[in-house]
Amino acid sequence: MLIRPRSLVTALVAAVLLSVGMVTVSTPSSAAPGSSFQNPIVGTPNSADPWLGYHNGNYYYTATTWTGNIYIRKASTLGGLRTAPETRVFTMSQPNATSNMWAPTMHLLDGPNGKRWYLYYSAGPSACCGGQRQHVLESAGTDPMGPYTYRGQLSLMPNNGWSIDGSVMTVSGVNYFVFSAFTNNSGFENGGLQSLYITRLTNPWTPASLGTLISEPTLSWERQGNPVNEGPYVLQRGGRTFLTYSASYCGTPDYKIGALELTGANPLNRGSWTKLADPLFQRNDANGVYGPAHHSFFTSPDGTEDWIVYHANSSPSQGCGTTRTSRAQRISWNPDGTPNLGVPVSTSTVLAGPSGELNNAGAVPVQRLQSFNFPDRHVRHQDFAVRIDPNVDPALDGQFRVVPGLANSGSGYVSFESVNFPGHYLRHRNYVLGLEPNDGSTTFRQDATFRQVAGLANSSWSSFQSYNFPSRYVRHSNYVLRIDEISTATDRADATFRRTS
Repeated sequence: MLIRPRSLVTALVAAVLLSVGMVTVSTPSSAAPGSSFQNPIVGTPNSADPWLGYHNGNYYYTATTWTGNIYIRKASTLGGLRTAPETRVFTMSQPNATSNMWAPTMHLLDGPNGKRWYLYYSAGPSACCGGQRQHVLESAGTDPMGPYTYRGQLSLMPNNGWSIDGSVMTVSGVNYFVFSAFTNNSGFENGGLQSLYITRLTNPWTPASLGTLISEPTLSWERQGNPVNEGPYVLQRGGRTFLTYSASYCGTPDYKIGALELTGANPLNRGSWTKLADPLFQRNDANGVYGPAHHSFFTSPDGTEDWIVYHANSSPSQGCGTTRTSRAQRISWNPDGTPNLGVPVSTSTVLAGPSGELNNAGAVPVQRLQSFNFPDRHVRHQDFAVRIDPNVDPALDGQFRVVPGLANSGSGYVSFESVNFPGHYLRHRNYVLGLEPNDGSTTFRQDATFRQVAGLANSSWSSFQSYNFPSRYVRHSNYVLRIDEISTATDRADATFRRTS
């Protein structure tokens, strides 16, 4: 069964704000974003198939090494992971599992020894890659850095068959292990389909049974290069469970992310899963991002934002090896409750770090801008242009994170970041507003900063004054947003807006 979520927005556009005057307007208190950074957050060589989590004031990161060693990085900011040292937490010496470590994931679970970190990984002998099986380590305490003890190999397929990319999904208090293996327990060469399987865990290192098939690569976008479903990772919100996964062959630029939704009562029953008809995240040639997939999710330090970490290439020919680097960006949610992973951002785009990273309190507000004289219309971006429209569809095009001004973070100064295109802000260019990625320049920061003041047409509303052209205010003209000098009553009405949730 397929369900088709709202199509992902394919364009980026800038939206509007600005207020005038000498009277300042009080605004809701909000947290500043974290320290700015640019992708990749971790470069080669140990940077494919990333897992990233936030715990007790620090980010922890681990990824594929292709060797017999497992490393973890630790940093207090997301951007700090790039230069954080790699700490070796385990060297493999188990029979038939001494090399080719792939796709580690870490989970803080209640086990026989109390709450512990469990690090799951795929590994095999030095000859790649038919010997890959799932293994698990247990921490001595609750420090993600370990030390770790080997707990064993997970028996997941008939005749101890091939299995990779495992992670833990918890539903209704029950832990399940989700992973990738071949149907018929045979490889591509024997007609097998690399598919998704699930089993219940009786404890963090013991499956209750062999895996049950829940998804095969049947759609055209899952079969580019080779038919593949792999790298499953859970994403939950509002009582709904999505199992995201990587689709198509990792050696192609068309490696991408899809998802299943748990729509039935029993996760072990294939009929309880519904596949979303369209991919959630895929290559973006304009941004120079190819094969963006194998991923995990984490929340911001203040718990208000959801983020994805994934690997990608910067060239369509780079393939499935050590060229892949780890990138991160904020994600959003469609009004129908399905995840919107957006578009993979360019490595030249400056991104604000996760909310609460700098120990500030409260969430960054997500708001809309309502026109004063056309109250049925709201500011929205569409194909990089910014205008006011009624019935904004998709709704995320009309939502913005209101953050401290990029050029001046003082009281009253704000910038507007797109919800569904992280790192893209409303900025003026030749007096016309558009949605553009933050290139880190002084000019961009000034063009994207506005002073919120009492509404020029109604003091209980707001107007937005340009930071670098203070005689001009954000206004709509023929429904298009721009910054202009204001002189008439019509101008004042056009330059007045209300921030709404």
